[in-house]
Amino acid sequence: MIQLKSLRFQIFPKRYGFFPYMFLVYLALPVFYIAGETGLRRIIGFILLGIFLFTYRQLYFSVSNVVAFSYCLAIQMAIVFLFSMFYDPNLLFMGFFPANFIGWYFDKKKFKIALISFILMELIPAFYHGLFFSTNTLYILPFLVIMILSPFGIRSMNKRMELEKQLDQANEKIKELVKREERTRIARDLHDTLGHTLSLITLKSQLVEKLTKIDPERAQIEAKEIEKTSRSALKQVRELVSSMRAITIAEELIQVQEILQAAGIAYHHEGLTDLSNIPPLTQNIISMCLKEAVTNVVKHSKAKNCSITIQSTTDSLRFIVKDDGIGLNNKNENGNGLKGMEERLSLIDGILLLSHQKGTSLELQIPIIKKLEKEGAVV
Repeated sequence: MIQLKSLRFQIFPKRYGFFPYMFLVYLALPVFYIAGETGLRRIIGFILLGIFLFTYRQLYFSVSNVVAFSYCLAIQMAIVFLFSMFYDPNLLFMGFFPANFIGWYFDKKKFKIALISFILMELIPAFYHGLFFSTNTLYILPFLVIMILSPFGIRSMNKRMELEKQLDQANEKIKELVKREERTRIARDLHDTLGHTLSLITLKSQLVEKLTKIDPERAQIEAKEIEKTSRSALKQVRELVSSMRAITIAEELIQVQEILQAAGIAYHHEGLTDLSNIPPLTQNIISMCLKEAVTNVVKHSKAKNCSITIQSTTDSLRFIVKDDGIGLNNKNENGNGLKGMEERLSLIDGILLLSHQKGTSLELQIPIIKKLEKEGAVV
């Protein structure tokens, strides 16, 4: 039963929307003329019309298969030729069907061959019936011109749409590469900048633990060295952050709202609005995570609403991205994006929580580490 329902809704590919069904209106003309025939001519006519309808459907499904597409298009043009030659010359109007599909050829050679074949298919019956030599049938001339020129317009439109698609794909790839490079650079800079310093603090801490009992005076000196080293590490982090390409959460929220509105998803914001006290490094990482989360909402959720809630407690910040969509039916659907967010958050000891209840809820939790007042209120 489920399969029959699926087939019923796949008469034409869903990505073309209502457009393929609109063309079916033009089949009323051949039905009218064939119904006026009798005997074997009527039977053959309806058989040919059925084949024509079948090839029309198959052309939408065989766009990526050039051979199958060309065969279906050739059959269509042959049927139009037979109808206009042996049934009624007015059935030349059926040429609008193959004219549309000729414009789908991106290869110039195939496009020219199909177009020449189409012109011959239209002109031979027109001359055979003397349509150009009678004032009563000259009305067909402007329609023939439109049919012959329409493949050029359709081809140009399809090429532009394909270029826009390729451009969007290239932009997405560039964004992903930029994010990957940003993650790698942050991790590399943190490792190169702080790796040696933190290792030194660890060794000195172990030394202080041993010296507290046997040489307290020496332990005190080492403890001061640890403090000096930690201050140096803090300075290095600040220098690193100041050299980064800063992205504030406030700026990202504006972009997020624009992305959701463009996708037809209502945006809602709840909670904190003043985020200026969050350090630049944390803002940068959270901004990238929010962008990734909202991108997943747009691509996969089919949601109508998306809310971002920002909460603050004494020891943590919480960013909750919630939608009312279909949820993640496939765990691998957003695997790379979620893994990337977890990697970014790990740099600031943050965690990522994912839940599904009337949609998807993604929560970013970032600890607030309070330092000495002279070192900065909150990091």
